[in-house]
Parts: sequence; structure tokens; C-alpha cells
Amino acid sequence: MRTPHLRRISGRHRVWRPPHPYGKHPEDDIRTAARLRWPPPLLALLLGLWGAGRGGSMWRDESVTWQVAHRPLGGLVELLGQVDAVHGLYYLLLHGVFLAADALPGTGAAAGPDPSPAGLWLLRLPSVAATALAAAGVAAVGRRLAGERAGLLAGALYAVLPPVQMYAQEGRSYALVAAAVVWATYLMLRERWAAYAVVLLLGCWLHPFAVLALPAHAVTARRSPGWRRSAAAVVVLLLPLARLGARQVEQQLGWLGRPGWADWAAYAVVAAAMWLLTRGNAVPRELVRVAVPLALLPPGLLIAVSLVHPLYVDRYVLYALTGLALAAGARLAAVHRWRAAVPWLLVAAVLVPFGWWSVWLRTPESRKDDALAVAAAVRERARPGDAVLFLPARRREWLLSSPAVYRGLWDLALDRSPAASASLWGTELPSAGIRARLVDDAPRVIALMDPAGQPLDPYPREAVKRQTLVSHYDLCSVDRVRGARIAVWARPGGCP
Repeated sequence: MRTPHLRRISGRHRVWRPPHPYGKHPEDDIRTAARLRWPPPLLALLLGLWGAGRGGSMWRDESVTWQVAHRPLGGLVELLGQVDAVHGLYYLLLHGVFLAADALPGTGAAAGPDPSPAGLWLLRLPSVAATALAAAGVAAVGRRLAGERAGLLAGALYAVLPPVQMYAQEGRSYALVAAAVVWATYLMLRERWAAYAVVLLLGCWLHPFAVLALPAHAVTARRSPGWRRSAAAVVVLLLPLARLGARQVEQQLGWLGRPGWADWAAYAVVAAAMWLLTRGNAVPRELVRVAVPLALLPPGLLIAVSLVHPLYVDRYVLYALTGLALAAGARLAAVHRWRAAVPWLLVAAVLVPFGWWSVWLRTPESRKDDALAVAAAVRERARPGDAVLFLPARRREWLLSSPAVYRGLWDLALDRSPAASASLWGTELPSAGIRARLVDDAPRVIALMDPAGQPLDPYPREAVKRQTLVSHYDLCSVDRVRGARIAVWARPGGCP
């Protein structure tokens, strides 16, 4: 395949348009092109719908989405002024999804306050749709830079990447952010600057770290005055959310540590893969100038910043996998003998473990915990009059999305509920108040704790909870339930 050339029109660099391998542009044969453009989004959609219920499980981040999106609109807006503003647009979107489902005949149970199997599908459906849209966008970018075959392969490879499949089935914003960044990249190549600014700004308002796509795009389009104006508009219009998020960052991301060896190793593997895929002349240089910065700059910059102020989580820059898919798709498309055995044996060798991982991703064990399994276990152990204690307080999330279970227990440490305090997990009593209630008022306590070996919160309230349980209660039982421990404590002599 010949390397596509830039055309100059009115003194400006225009789009890259590769020649068709048969001497005509793909747009000359609409029906053939259309057949090649459907497989990537269709594959992504099928993979997203496969096992989207994940065995009736929901981990704690999805639980936050569920309970926040079910708050009244006024309460939701009040919450965002205090915490989690960076996810505000996504919560509002899900709020609308649940309201729409409530309005449809026969779907009210799916959108109700207690998660049902249909409700879990509804929670994840926007991410499934966004992943299909992103796969179509990757194919469009690949097609524009390296031809139809490269676009087809790049879009399909993006759809099957395990992290993409994982976040296609999560009730969080990351798949939507990836779709926005991918289509912003396509609009950049088309030099549709107003649309580019709108779509990328939408991604940034879904999660501010989408702004790290701008340095990657700068490598490709920095000489364009249109791009510079669009980038400036995105940054200026993102500033209000960035300022609000900066005030909330400590309570939002205070749990993060600096990047560990696994983060560095994963980044090194992607960097090595990009080098291998783009070396030589098989991949068009125009695609390299788009794919390599997109794959390496967003995660690299976030890791570098996190050495000073921890902010790095790989899902925050999920969209960087676009670059890897583009490079891999173009490399495969450049194989001169389409039926050559070696490249496809390599693809098969990669897809076999990907297939095993795909199956595992659709099980409850694939996430850190399972709020619904914890709630079910608490329901089995609870007796009338039992108190519940969360160690640490943020693990209240395990029960907040199961109000039928939570209402049947006395939340011993709670001062103000999440709704009353405009917070995610409510506010707790001072240490002395928690100790007094434990010593005087609670004959039996169900304690929800992190798995053994997790760091213990050093805050005075958490220390008082642990110390008072040990000094005034007998430990009756401890059970491990999908990322949690459920301990039952009773007054001396009160264990069965």
C-alpha cells in the first residue's frame, strides 16, 4: 500500500486520504464500504450485551452510580456541589435513563431503588452503546488514515481488547469518555473544528482527564489555527468543572497511592507494542502520528503527575487504547499476503487468552467486590434490633443500593444520612458518640469490613470502632463475601 500524501488547499493542510488499493476511493463503492463499516460496532455491541448482568453482581463504584442517579434531581445537584462533581454529567445522564425507564409501561421495576437483573442491564446499557460507538469511531479513523481494511481490523481489535470489554459492562463513565475522544480524533482529521471542540468538551465534562487527549492531538494538528482555537475553547470551558473538582480531589482520590510497579510494567508493555507495530514503513506515517501520541501521552502524563500528586488509575485514560488498536489494525492490514499464516497465528495466539479473560470478565469475581452479594449475606445474618457498623465508613456503599436490607438495621455510627448531608456515604458521629452507642445501646453488631490485609484507616472514628468492638464484644463469626468480610459481634455470652 502506498503511503498517503497530504493535500494542500488554500495554504492549509487538509485531511489525509489514502488511495484505494484498486485505484478508486472507497466512497466510490458505497455498498462495499457500508458492509465493511458495520462489523466493528456490531462486534462491540454483541460483546457488550453478552453477560452484561454479570451474574447479578454490582461492585461498589457501580453502586455509587446506582444510588446517586436515583436521588431527586435537586439532591443530586446539591451532592455535586460537595463531592463527585467530575462524574456529575454522567450521573445526570443515568438519572434521565432511569426516569425514562420509569415512564415506560412495564419497566418501572427495572429502574426502581433496589437493583433487579433488568436494572443492572439498564445501568450498563449506556456503556455498551458507547463502546459500540467508539469501535465505529476507531474504524473510521483507521479507514481515513490507512484504508478500509485497516479501519475494519482496528475497530474489531478495539472491541475485543479486554479492558474495553470490561468497561463496556460497567455503570461508570469511562466507555462514554472513550467514545467522545475517538470521535473527536476523527473530527480533528476532518478539520471540523467546531464539532471537534463540542465532542471533546463533552468527553471532558464526562471526566476531566479526557483533556489529556489534547497533548496527543497537538502532535498531529498543532500547526492548524483551527485546532489551536478549538483546544483553547475546550480548556476555557472545562475550567469551572476543573476548579470544582480540584476542591474535591482530596476526599475523592485521597485513597490513591503513587504508581506501582504494575502500572509502570503495563505502560512499558504498551510502549514496546507500539514500537514494534509502527517500526518500518508498513504503517502509514500519518497514522503513526495519530496513534502513538494517543496511546502513550495521556497515560504517560498522568503517571508523571502522579509521582508528585497521586491521580493515576488506568481506567481514567481508557481511551488511550485507541492508539494501540489503530497501530495493530494498520499493521495487520499491511500484510502483503492476506492469507499468510504467521500473522494470523500470532493473532490467534493473542485471542485465546483474550477469550478466557472475556469469559472471566463476565463473572462477579472479576471486580473488587460485590455490593449485592454483601447485602444478601447481611440479610441472612441479621436479626431484629441488630446494629450495623461500617469499617471504614465509606463501605456503607455496600448497603446503600439495597435499601430494603439497610432499612432493617440500625446504622449505629450514622449522624446524618447521605441525602441529608449531601454526601455519598453520610456523616458519622464523633468518636465519643460512636463509643457511647457501642458500649450502652447495641447488644449485637454486624460489622462490614475490608478483606484481611488491607490498610486500616488511621482516623480516630475508625480506631474507636475497632477498639470498642474488641474490648466490649465477643467475635461470633467472620465470613468472606466477594471482597468483604462480614463479622458478627455480640455481648459476652451472646454468641450462639
